[in-house]
Amino acid sequence: MRQAIQQLPILFFCLIFAASCINEKKENTSMTLPQAKKIPKNLEIHGDTRVDNYYWLNDRENDEVIAYLEAENKYYQEQTKHTKSFQEELFLEMKSRIKEDDESVPYKRDGYYYLTRYEKGKEYPIYSRKKESLDAEEEILFNCNELAAAHDFFNLRGVSVSPDNKLAAFGTDTVSRRQYFIQIKNLVTGEIYPDKIENTTGGSVWAADNKTLFYTKKDPVTLRSDKIYKHRLGTDAEEDELVFHEEDDTYNTFVYKTKSRKYIVIGSISTLTSEYRFIPTDAPDSEFKIFSPRTRGLEYSISHYGDSFYILTNKDDATNFKLMKTSEDSTTSDNWTEFIGHRENVLLEDIDIFKDYYVLSERENGLNKMKIVRWDGSDSYYLPFDSETYVAGASTNLDFDTEKLRYFYNAMTSPYAIIDFNMRTKESEVLKQQEVLGGDFNKENYRSERIWATASDGTKVPVSMVYHKNTKLDGSSPLLQYAYGSYGSTIDPYFSSVRLSLLDRGFIYAIAHVRGGEYLGRPWYEDGKLLTKKNTFTDFVDVSKHLIAEKYTSPEHLYAMGGSAGGLLMGAIVNMAPELYNGVIAAVPFVDVITTMLDDSIPLTTGEYDEWGNPNDKTYYDYIKAYSPYDNVEAKEYPNLLVTTGLHDSQVQYWEPAKWVAKLREYKTDNNQLFLDTNMEAGHGGASGRFEALKETAKEYAFILDLEGKIR
Repeated sequence: MRQAIQQLPILFFCLIFAASCINEKKENTSMTLPQAKKIPKNLEIHGDTRVDNYYWLNDRENDEVIAYLEAENKYYQEQTKHTKSFQEELFLEMKSRIKEDDESVPYKRDGYYYLTRYEKGKEYPIYSRKKESLDAEEEILFNCNELAAAHDFFNLRGVSVSPDNKLAAFGTDTVSRRQYFIQIKNLVTGEIYPDKIENTTGGSVWAADNKTLFYTKKDPVTLRSDKIYKHRLGTDAEEDELVFHEEDDTYNTFVYKTKSRKYIVIGSISTLTSEYRFIPTDAPDSEFKIFSPRTRGLEYSISHYGDSFYILTNKDDATNFKLMKTSEDSTTSDNWTEFIGHRENVLLEDIDIFKDYYVLSERENGLNKMKIVRWDGSDSYYLPFDSETYVAGASTNLDFDTEKLRYFYNAMTSPYAIIDFNMRTKESEVLKQQEVLGGDFNKENYRSERIWATASDGTKVPVSMVYHKNTKLDGSSPLLQYAYGSYGSTIDPYFSSVRLSLLDRGFIYAIAHVRGGEYLGRPWYEDGKLLTKKNTFTDFVDVSKHLIAEKYTSPEHLYAMGGSAGGLLMGAIVNMAPELYNGVIAAVPFVDVITTMLDDSIPLTTGEYDEWGNPNDKTYYDYIKAYSPYDNVEAKEYPNLLVTTGLHDSQVQYWEPAKWVAKLREYKTDNNQLFLDTNMEAGHGGASGRFEALKETAKEYAFILDLEGKIR
C-alpha cells in the first residue's frame, strides 16, 4: 500500500531541459540490457501447451539465476543513478515528518500498562510495561534494536504474556519468509529460555495454568499453517503434542483465546468456509470440541459473553453477514438464533464485547460506522463521522469491564488519532494524534473528495482522492492511482505523512475501490473474484478513463501502482490499456497466475483456489489464461515500469516478477524504462526496520517524479 505528485514547470527552458533529460534516458536504455537466456519449457494441460522460456528462473539456488537478478539490479542502479541524491532527499524528507522518539498509547491488562516506544536514531521498537501506574518504573520486555543487531532482516511478533505476568512467548523471523521461531522469556529474571520452536506463525496462546502454550506450525514446503501443537514449559519442543492437524490443503488453521478468557479456540478457514473448535482455558488437556462442523460456503466467527456465544455469519444467505447467538452447551448451527438480522446494504464486519455494551463495526456505502448498544437495550447510537474519505474502527480493547471504547480515526487530510469514548457519558478524549513534524503540515492545505466512475457494465465505482489545494484540476496534473482489489480486502482512504512528498509536488493521489475488495459490502467482493475477476481490472481501467475525461489528469501524467495481488492488477492493466499510463509501479506482483496455481508445492497455492479458481479445471484454466499478465505479454508498447520483489518472498515468489520482466524485455516495442529491483535480503514485506522501508518508498516516488521531470 503506497502513494502520489504536481504540475510540470511551464517555463520554456524547463520544458526543453526536461525533454533533453527524457531523450538522454531513452538513449541510455541502449546500454547493455540484462538478458535472461531462453530455455523453452512446454507446460501442457487440458490439451493446451504454453511455452515458458523463463521457467528456469524459479531456482534461487542456481548461480545463473542470482547472476541475472544482480544484473537487473545493476542495470536499474545505473539507469537511475541520476536520482540517487534525490532519493536520499526524499527519504530524509519523509523521515523528518515522523517523530523518532515516539510511543504508543498504553493499554492496561492484568495490572500492567503495556506500551511500544521508539528511540531517536533507532530502527526497531522497544516493548515495555509499567505495573499499576504510568509513573512506575519501566520494565523492558524486548528491545528489538539489540535483538536485530546481528541480522539483515528482523521481525518480532506475537508477544503473549502468561496469565501470571511472569513469562512471555514471542516469535522471531530473521529471514523474511514469515517462518517464525518461538521462544519464551522469563520476565522476572530476564532469561530467554534456550528452547526454540521452529517454523511457526509466531503467535501463541497460554492456558490458565501458566505452563501450557498452544501454537501453530507451518508446512515446511508450502508454508501453509496446518498444525496446532501444545507445548509444556520445561520440556523439549520435540516432545510437543499435536492437538489438531488441518489436513485439507485449502484451509489454514490458527489458535486464539476469547476476550472473556474462558476458552481457547482453534480456527480453520478457507476463502469460503470456516470451522472452530474449543476447550476451557483451565482444562488444557481436554479434547477440543467442534463448535459447528464445516459446511462449504458457511462462514462464521465466534465471540463469547456470559453463558453464550455470538456468531458473525453468512448463514441462510446472509451475504453481508448477520449476528446470531447460541448457548455454550449447544453450539452447532441448528441451535443458532438470530440476534441482529441481515441487511442488504450494510456489511456487518465485527463485534466488540464489553460487560455492559457491545459495539458493532459496520460498513455502509463504503463508509465505516460504529454502533454502540447496551446489552439491556436501554441505549443504542452511532458514533458521528462526517467525512466521505475517512477510516475509523475499534482499537485495542482488552478490558472487558469498562465503559470506555478505544477507537482510531483518520481521514485523507487528517492524521491518525486514538480516541477513548465513554459509552455511558458519550464524552470523547483524544489520547494521541499522529504528529507530522517539520512545521510545514497544515491539514487546511489539502482537499479530499469521493467521486464515482461508471464502469463498462454500468456499475458505479467509488474513488477516494486527496491533493494539495493549489493543485490544478485541469488535466495537467500528475495523478497516482492505487488499488488492490482481491480477497475482500478493503483499501480505506487513510492518512499518510509519507504521501505528502507527492501531494506537495502537485500529485493527486487516488484510491480506486474496485470490485474484489469489500468497500461496498460482500457482493462487491463476490463480483471481483473467480469467474468475475476481470471486473477488478476493467474497473481500474474505467476509473482511469474517468479521471482523464474529468480532467483530473491525462495519459501523459497518469501513474498506477499496486502490490502483490494489486501487482497482478498492474500486470493486467498494462496488457489491457497501456496507452492510459505514463508509468506503473508493480510491487511484488503476482503475475504468473496459471503456473503458480497449478503448482501446489508453492506456498499458499491450494488455499487460493476459492479466490482465483483451480486451473486443473479447464473452465478456470481458460479464464485465468485470458488475464494472467505473464501469459498475455505481447509485442506492443508498454508504459514505463518499475517492478520490485524480494528474493525470500514467501507470498509471491521472486521468479514471477523476474520472469515477467524478462518476457517484457523480449516483447515490448518501446524505449520506455523497464526496471526490476530485487531486494536480495528481504521478502514480501520489503526491508525491516522503521525507516529502512522508507528508502524503498523513496525509490518508487523518485521513479514517477523523474518521469514528471520533477527532480532538481
